[in-house]
Amino acid sequence: MKIPLSYTWRSLWARRLTTVLTLGGIALVVFVFAAVLMLSHGVEQTMIDTGSDDNVIVLRRSANSELVSQIDRDAANMIRTNPSIATSGDGKPVVSTEVMVIINLQRKETNDMGNISVRGVSPEAPALRPEVRIVEGQMFRFGSHEIILGSSLAKRFQGTGIGEQIRFGDALWTVVGHFEAAGNGFESEIWGDVEQLMPAFGRPVFSSVTLKLRDAGDFEAVKKQIESDPRTQYTELKREKVYYSEQSKLMSDFIKILGLVVTIIFSIGAVIGAMITMYAAVANRTVEIGTLRALGFQRRSVLSAFLVESVFLAVIGGGAGVALAALLSFVRISTVNFGTFSELAFGFTLSPSIVVSAMVFSTLMGIVGGFLPAVRASRMNILTALRSS
Repeated sequence: MKIPLSYTWRSLWARRLTTVLTLGGIALVVFVFAAVLMLSHGVEQTMIDTGSDDNVIVLRRSANSELVSQIDRDAANMIRTNPSIATSGDGKPVVSTEVMVIINLQRKETNDMGNISVRGVSPEAPALRPEVRIVEGQMFRFGSHEIILGSSLAKRFQGTGIGEQIRFGDALWTVVGHFEAAGNGFESEIWGDVEQLMPAFGRPVFSSVTLKLRDAGDFEAVKKQIESDPRTQYTELKREKVYYSEQSKLMSDFIKILGLVVTIIFSIGAVIGAMITMYAAVANRTVEIGTLRALGFQRRSVLSAFLVESVFLAVIGGGAGVALAALLSFVRISTVNFGTFSELAFGFTLSPSIVVSAMVFSTLMGIVGGFLPAVRASRMNILTALRSS
């Protein structure tokens, strides 16, 4: 014979204060757990969204980022002639030869210096990245010392307003526009003409070449052609999404490990709190337990009732924690990307898998915290329990 669920609900209601305190502890732990996963997922999503399925990035073999990669002009010109590359309306191949450098700018709020990525691009870059759109000002003119900035940079750093000038690379650059890029990593960059930026920084070679394929399925064939050609065999081709996913891995893993360590410490406290609450419930309901056993309820029914009570608390607390964490979806922060050592703006991103993981985590806390008290309740002697009154 099973104990009705209404008994569990009435028991929780009778202990409203301890119930609320236990719920709060579990909700806090689940909030931290979900926030860590959202933060890590936000980094990954921001970086992965920076790439396109049709785009391929060409780097020097073994270079783990554009900062340490070098592609000479002859190799870039050879790559540009590949017939599998898509062409624009005027028949030109959609290929952008690019250079990546890091500069320092002062933050508006703290005056601290931050590392900013500056990307020199070719005129074909807008065709490669259609998500990039000017939201204030205008596009820079190729052949000039004009630049555009990601909107997130303009909000956080000094000297980034339209018409203001920034000195870097032994030259003075005029900000003519701010752009958005669907929230991806490009919003944390400064863009200018690659042919103007290279001499300004004394760079005789490109950092990378990005191209758009006619057919994304041709990637392996194009990769084999370019990497086996003696003139370009020192290069390595990667799908753009794969490249940016790799760039996010180090930082994402660091956030997960650090966050999970903190979560485990918090969860131990929450489990102990739930266990104390359930032990107190058993102690205060000794007569009730004895009566239930005298009425014919079996030990496993008593054990199940108390375990369900603990899990029920954990699930409600977990739901509250996830709901609080969901509010972080409106928050956008920035930090140093370990892959490029430059500023990266990203947001907390909630996904169905994170919700499931958080609820499973809270349920496990309920099971662990309620198991021993439930076992104690189920093993209680009937006569001893009734005499305690």
